[in-house]
Parts: sequence; structure tokens; C-alpha cells
Amino acid sequence: MCVAIWAVLALLLVVPIGFAAGSPLLQWRVGIYILAGFSGVAAMSLLLLQPLLAGGYLPGVSSAQARRLHRWIGCSLVVLVIVHVGGLWVTSPPDVVDALLFRSPTVFSYFGVIAMWAVFASALLVTLRTRLSFALWGWQQIHTGLAVVIVIGSVVHALLIVGTMEMITKSLLCLAVVIALLVILVKRRRWGRQSHMIRRR
Repeated sequence: MCVAIWAVLALLLVVPIGFAAGSPLLQWRVGIYILAGFSGVAAMSLLLLQPLLAGGYLPGVSSAQARRLHRWIGCSLVVLVIVHVGGLWVTSPPDVVDALLFRSPTVFSYFGVIAMWAVFASALLVTLRTRLSFALWGWQQIHTGLAVVIVIGSVVHALLIVGTMEMITKSLLCLAVVIALLVILVKRRRWGRQSHMIRRR
């Protein structure tokens, strides 16, 4: 069972990247644009791991390892987003400016920008966690709320783009990310109810 879970996870992570690498659209793209595009693809793939790590659903991974991996992947997502946006800026500055100012004619860019700011806000929240003196429950609520924005924005952004990612594998990856998020949301809600009942006693 453990091997099967990791095999399915590996397919969900690797296959979309493989199909994107074989896209004929890459023939007309310059190197920096390709780098920017694949940074986005990689970020979408890594996004699947975050809720699974947060919920402790990856077999063979201890709680301490899951927390470390969750932090490292979070840092990687920040870097990938910067490379993604930075690469697009180099190839077409006006388009990036329009997207950042929410005046782009392409709707998918709005969702991408919202997800980007949510990623940065989440990273900043983690960095300042000890200084902000949040209670654990309150901190988790804010962090989870930002995760919801990141997932929704990223999924809609990816699905609306007609680009190098193959549609079926992209859709399956996006579906897996949404399901993983929903699972952790249900778990957090149950944990919140149990904590509330314990406090009432």
C-alpha cells in the first residue's frame, strides 16, 4: 500500500512535467521563457505535497520530517514563483505589469497574481510567526486560509492557460491538489471541534 501511494504520487508529480517537456510549443520559445514556464509547472507539482505533509498523510515520513519538508517546499515555492514571474518579466515586461495591476486582458493572470501574493504572505507569516505571538489555533487558521487562496488561484490559473502542459495530466494534477487540500481542511475542522469540546469540559 505504501509503495502504491508513492507510485501514484510520483506519477502525478512527474508525468505533467514530462508532457510539458515534450510540448511542440517549446520550439518557438526562448530559454528564459521556458525556464519561467517550467518554474510554474514545478511549483504546481510541489503544491500537491504541501497539504499531504501538513496532514501527515505521506507514508514513511515522520512528523518531524514532514514539518521540515513542508518548510523547505514552502521556500522552494517562493523561489519558483519569483523565477516564474521574473522570467516572464524579462520576456515581456508590459504583460507582467498589466497582470500585477489587474488590467490584463487574460483572466488567468489575475488568479496567478492573487496566488503569488498569497504565497509571499504565507512565507512572511511563517518568518514572523515567533514575533507575532499568535496562538497556535489562530496561526493555523490564517495559514490555512492563505493555503486555500494559493490552491484556488493556482489551479484556476493553470487550467485557464492553454500552454505547454497537457490538458488531461494537468487537470488530474489540479484535481489531486484540490482533493489534498479538502482532506486537510476536513481534518482541521474536526480537530477544531474536538479542541472546542475539550475546552468546554
